[in-house]
Amino acid sequence: MPLIESAAAILLLWAVIGYMLGSIPFGLVLTRALGLGNLREIGSGNIGTTNVLRTGSKAAAAATLILDGGKGAAAVLLARSLAGEDAAQLAGLAAFLGHCFPIWLKFKGGKGVATFLGLMLALAWPVGIACCLTWVATAAVSRISSLSALVAALAAPLWAYVLGYPAAILLALLLAAIVFWRHGANISRLLAGTEPRIGQK
Repeated sequence: MPLIESAAAILLLWAVIGYMLGSIPFGLVLTRALGLGNLREIGSGNIGTTNVLRTGSKAAAAATLILDGGKGAAAVLLARSLAGEDAAQLAGLAAFLGHCFPIWLKFKGGKGVATFLGLMLALAWPVGIACCLTWVATAAVSRISSLSALVAALAAPLWAYVLGYPAAILLALLLAAIVFWRHGANISRLLAGTEPRIGQK
């Protein structure tokens, strides 16, 4: 029993660490620091890369993408190196939830796409690269960020299966489901043909 309790405590600790890393709202911090205005009052009001791009600063958007992806990757890599694969998956999930529901912003965060891609790259890099390429290919054809995110998320468990990472399939399915849930309004606009394209204010 003590061993089980200790293992559970370690997993809980990494869930908390992952959540705290994921909850850092880099998009909001960067736009305020650079004097680009209140991101909550720009475009969709979202704190992610696509909305940061609507400020007109490609540099801020790129930095947001890297940092939001990096926090997901950092959660996975730190947990894996110190506590093993189970902790890595839990920390990655927690980082993703932290981005979507950050305590600092009254649990009103982003949609988690960059964090999702970052943690997948750290969890199983071939799967992560395949997801990133899926996003890029879809964006190149459609010029719609939300559609690219949805396609990449949907492809993640399929890529995990095809590329031989069965341990990542369940997490990929769960993350994909949350990505689709967080993109509910985008899906409605996609169906109506009114979803804005990348860079459109």
